[in-house]
Amino acid sequence: MSEHCADEGGPLAGRHIVLGLAGGVACYKAAELARELTRAGASVQVVMTEAACRFITPVTMQALSGRAVFTSQWDERAPDRMAHIGLTRGADAVVVAPASADFIAQLAQGRAAELLALLCLARPAQVPLVVAPAMNREMWAHPATQRNVAQIRADGAAVLGPAAGAQACGEVGEGRMLEPDELRDELVALFQPKLLAARRVLVTAGPTFEAIDPVRGITNRSSGKMGFAVARAAAEAGAAVTLVAGPVALATPRGVTRIDVDSAEQMLAAVLPLAPSHDVFVATAAVADWRPAARAEEKIKKDGSGATPTLAFVENPDILATVARLPEAERPWCVGFAAESHDVLRHARAKRLRKGVPLIVANHGPSTFGRDDNALVLVDAEGERELPHGAKITLARALVAEIAARLPRAAGRGP
Repeated sequence: MSEHCADEGGPLAGRHIVLGLAGGVACYKAAELARELTRAGASVQVVMTEAACRFITPVTMQALSGRAVFTSQWDERAPDRMAHIGLTRGADAVVVAPASADFIAQLAQGRAAELLALLCLARPAQVPLVVAPAMNREMWAHPATQRNVAQIRADGAAVLGPAAGAQACGEVGEGRMLEPDELRDELVALFQPKLLAARRVLVTAGPTFEAIDPVRGITNRSSGKMGFAVARAAAEAGAAVTLVAGPVALATPRGVTRIDVDSAEQMLAAVLPLAPSHDVFVATAAVADWRPAARAEEKIKKDGSGATPTLAFVENPDILATVARLPEAERPWCVGFAAESHDVLRHARAKRLRKGVPLIVANHGPSTFGRDDNALVLVDAEGERELPHGAKITLARALVAEIAARLPRAAGRGP
């Protein structure tokens, strides 16, 4: 398979993306975006404005996309000289990245002086238009630009970004185009079925840290990756997602509200007030079962005598069981996770009954902590069903689909 060929098994497999480049130095990111989209399985047709050709050549974009690049509405390769019609028929989305201030103004005003603006105007209504702004921070903040962005949003365009940071002009602020991997993930999310639209989902993720003294504590090897994948998949499915995370080094999924905690008691204190306003509670966090009965105020030091400290423990609150015991009117639909070291199914069945929840998701914890892949078994009152081994985000999407299918059909809860 050549470098630019679609990966048939990727998350964008079978999708056809028209990638438009307006003028701007961020065109260099569009080259990597084309690679990211093809690696994800999409076919990519590049269309460039005259200004974009000043920053990167059509030859480069052709090499990366594997298709001839279009730059003119008068291109003789297009049947009937109607590239603005033919290029979007059969497309799954039109993505303009970078979108300059001038190009956004064209979209807002319905002007169509160049092929890219023309095809955006002529695309079928069912083909989404995705716009990734890229410009100087003052240009982005200008009232005219903000009016234009508000107008294209009102007209149905999805505006992704911009991000804040150092800019090519040497200034720092909002206006940077999102990174290619972020835009790829946003496109993947765009195509996910909105199975949880109007639903509110609460997720816990990661380990807890139970302090012994100011520098030491009891924790576990959970990386939080599975929980963060569930939060991302739920957001992709259209849910409003709140993520309560233990101490992990992971980026917050886009569109997800995050609350950081350390201990089990802090996690419970964060979850309990939120649970009644959510439709679903997914407890993926690896919560410590016990905590030290007393926390030393100073670091416990060796004194050279060979004596070792004695620690007494108390049981931590059971967050999942506590939420599952809430009054029916306040209780979300609960999903627990069981990361076991042995007898996985036996322990998962017992945990589901003990916690009083409709669904437990079981896995062999020691073999999956910190990894990007996993294998899960769904355990409910009807028995067990395995989700085959795969990437955690793939499994998370499958789990979200299972949750959506099992949820009561009542309307989602309000904030």
